[in-house]
Amino acid sequence: MEAFLVSTGIVALAEMGDKTQLLALLLAARFRKPWPIVAGIFVATIANHALAGAVGAWVNTVLGPDVLRWVLGLSFIAMAAWMLVPDKADDLDSGNAPRFGVFGTTVVVFFLAEMGDKTQIATVMLAAQYNPYWVVVGSTLGMMLANAPVVWFGDAITKRVPIRIVHIVSAMVFAALGVAALWPQS
Repeated sequence: MEAFLVSTGIVALAEMGDKTQLLALLLAARFRKPWPIVAGIFVATIANHALAGAVGAWVNTVLGPDVLRWVLGLSFIAMAAWMLVPDKADDLDSGNAPRFGVFGTTVVVFFLAEMGDKTQIATVMLAAQYNPYWVVVGSTLGMMLANAPVVWFGDAITKRVPIRIVHIVSAMVFAALGVAALWPQS
């Protein structure tokens, strides 16, 4: 249960103001078809985070517990610093015409945008520490909690949510997890 709750919370926080959340907003504004966009985000997230969970599980088998503790702790602290650098909508390109329809375009673009993203890296790190299945389920839920409302309610949400404060809180959560991972185990 801890893996599920931690993954859900971390990914939902990390996704606030992230490039994939901005992509969700751009797709919603462009296509104005929320259901295929949300379904596409869901499918892309499951595929991406299942891959990340498998990598995290593999990392757990390759590294010894002491090395893994240091890698995880330092990675979480690095994620805390990364959270303070907001993504910009200029980095995104949603393409011209929806060659594969709204759903297919969303799956492809969202999957690619999520590669190497904060939330994917967080999923790898969490899967190395916890049960990968529950990490993937939790991180997928966190992604949906952050992105589905943006697709449905768009600008109204982004104007009311203080993204800078969310980034600072997220950074503090990642830093605390990093320190906790580095803290000597008794």
